[in-house]
Amino acid sequence: MLYMVVEHYREGSAPAIYARLRERGRMMPEGLHYRGSWVTTDRARCFQLMECDDPALFDAWTAAWQDLVEFEIVPVVTSAEAQAG
Repeated sequence: MLYMVVEHYREGSAPAIYARLRERGRMMPEGLHYRGSWVTTDRARCFQLMECDDPALFDAWTAAWQDLVEFEIVPVVTSAEAQAG
């Protein structure tokens, strides 16, 4: 299943987020797959498309970042899937 993850960066945390990412990578558990991301120009939010079969996998991943980021995780389908019904 696909998920749109909206990361709301805590005030002033963008430099620390990118430093941790460079040092440790995304720190995602096996089975959680990153598909792409987009960051707002003010570096306050990041939108990530992710995929997994077990949404419980998000717990371990978000725990590694919760000091810097607040997460909103939304199950999504493609536009074609929504149209098909």
